[in-house]
Amino acid sequence: MSLPESMSRIVIVGTKSHMDEAIDALFSVGAVHLIDHTVDADEGFTLGTSRPYAAKASERLLKVRAMEKDLGITKRTPTAPISESEIKSKISSNSVELVEDEVISVLDKKNDLNQRITELNATKKSLEQLSKLDIDLDLYSGYKSIFSTVGTVTSDPASVLADIPCEIYNSGISKKEGGVVAVFAKKEDREKVLSALSDCEFSEISVPDETGKPSAALAKTEHDLAATQAELAKVDEELNKLLEKHKDFLKASEEELSIEAQKGEIPVRIASSDYTFVIDGWVPTKKAEAVKIDIEAKVEGTYVEIQETRGRTMKEVEEAEDRFKEVPTKFNNGRIVKEFQYPTKLMSVPRYQEIDPSILIAIFLPLFFGMMIGDVGYAIPFIILGAYGLKVTHHKDWRAIATVLFFGGIWAFIFGLFFYGECLGMHFIGENTGVEYTWEALLGLHNLPDLFQGILPSVVLDNGEVEYGGVHKLGADWIGFQLKLSVYIGICHLLLAYCCAVYNKTIQHGFAHAFKEKGGWVLSFIGMVLICYALAMILIEGQAFDAVLIPLAIGAVLLVIGIILNLPEEGMQAVMELPGIVGGILSYTRIAAIGMSKAGMALAFNYICIGMIYGGLGEGPIALVVAFALFAFLHLMIWTLGILSAGLHSLRLQFVELMVKFFDGGGVEYEPLKIKRVKTTSSKDKA
Repeated sequence: MSLPESMSRIVIVGTKSHMDEAIDALFSVGAVHLIDHTVDADEGFTLGTSRPYAAKASERLLKVRAMEKDLGITKRTPTAPISESEIKSKISSNSVELVEDEVISVLDKKNDLNQRITELNATKKSLEQLSKLDIDLDLYSGYKSIFSTVGTVTSDPASVLADIPCEIYNSGISKKEGGVVAVFAKKEDREKVLSALSDCEFSEISVPDETGKPSAALAKTEHDLAATQAELAKVDEELNKLLEKHKDFLKASEEELSIEAQKGEIPVRIASSDYTFVIDGWVPTKKAEAVKIDIEAKVEGTYVEIQETRGRTMKEVEEAEDRFKEVPTKFNNGRIVKEFQYPTKLMSVPRYQEIDPSILIAIFLPLFFGMMIGDVGYAIPFIILGAYGLKVTHHKDWRAIATVLFFGGIWAFIFGLFFYGECLGMHFIGENTGVEYTWEALLGLHNLPDLFQGILPSVVLDNGEVEYGGVHKLGADWIGFQLKLSVYIGICHLLLAYCCAVYNKTIQHGFAHAFKEKGGWVLSFIGMVLICYALAMILIEGQAFDAVLIPLAIGAVLLVIGIILNLPEEGMQAVMELPGIVGGILSYTRIAAIGMSKAGMALAFNYICIGMIYGGLGEGPIALVVAFALFAFLHLMIWTLGILSAGLHSLRLQFVELMVKFFDGGGVEYEPLKIKRVKTTSSKDKA
């Protein structure tokens, strides 16, 4: 268990003429979590205004990001870093605006060509339909007393136009595909014609402003379209050249301008008067003195004072000003546990005054996962896949999955080799039973029993013989043992959670308060466990009442004391939640149940592949290939289901059973002002 790192509050005071230097120093030390100033918090001070360069930096940043989007530059686009001094020089010499002019010029040409292509495609579509009638295009217009209309119909309009004087031309109309029709009539009959054509689902075709045969106009349009598309391809090549030419500059500019914009907005978050500024911030206690010395050395006329080192008690929080109440949480974990901070933050960031559960998750999440899998054959791919994921990915979601697979795979290997003694659902040693197979019998490795005799758990059979095959997940002699083991694990896991709750309250309010608020639950839990143990011995094991009288009595006394302690804080919940203790413990039996279900599937699949297919088809090469292919596919399915079932249930036991007992969360993660350069390099980087 670990608490977040101890934090101290510092105050930085300086003259406004040195504000830019002070802001640069804040980012340079990379350890100050800024406390936002609130209006009227200090007499004579108010919020400052953004620096003059901030607006220009933000404007240029928008332009750069727009150009990156237009050119197709993404986070994954490989670029070479540019030195900080060089990129600053280019930005100050208006290179952003010059590149923008260059990009916009090409983009305007592309937009014009795309518009032209859209228009030509529409014209082409119309001409393709008009070509079916073979009427000259200039014959559709130019009349004083006659109007014409042309379009597609789903049925022959001759019948609906029979009462209207008109001339009808059609391309041949089928019931399935319809056809094209042109109608010429008097202008005064226009509404009648259009109304009648609507019964045939008439859709008008726009006649292009061309002359001659539609087929000739269509050929010309297709030629223009091909030429325009060829021109567009050249413009796309120009854009690709611009991308290659400017991608390094644009990514470096985005990074540098983001830094400038962030720096420029810092005065809006700090206290300022006509001549001075005041900055409040949190820094890790172990760095506080170094930060003080560093800032005072870098900024002339600036004074830094370590105002307080915040403790963990809630009394300190209540006595602090509102803006100083919330202390940021800086995780205090090593390299391995750090990988398990992600599940913690899925729930919430720990508060400064409470235990960070990441270390508990790092222990129990892979442990439970490995126990549920418990198979060497499945563990090895987990380890390989997890190690590969941790090596190649930086995405927090994938790293979290890879972490569980890697460490869970290690535990699955340990349990599979030293506890269950199985690989791909088959035990290492033992004899084939006709349904269940072992590696010793399949491969003829008769020295395996000697190898595993000293490391695998044993069981004394009814006939007095000792069996060294490891814990058999489906064996009648082992099922009860596995269920009991999972219950004992649940008791330890939950008791640890209740103890963490007491510890949290102890550091926040003192032990007396903690015992009154949470100690009752510890006693109720232990009491309920002892009572359930005694009842189980009587009802399941058949022991006499006298044999379990002592644990039953102790349990009852602890339970009553726990309820009495809980009543002032919890009320009737102190009684109503007692069945939940039993339910929480029993939920851990799924550790054994999931392992058994996996073993049952593996047993069935091994029998199908080895016994029914390989044995049933005569043990020839065809049977071997078919059996092996099906064997690999079915075990891959079990392996995949193992990720889901074991992974999700392991996570559930941490979130639902462990963390809810003591974890409040709602903290603010420590985020110091600092510069992270990826696309640019500073002089310090070169040094």
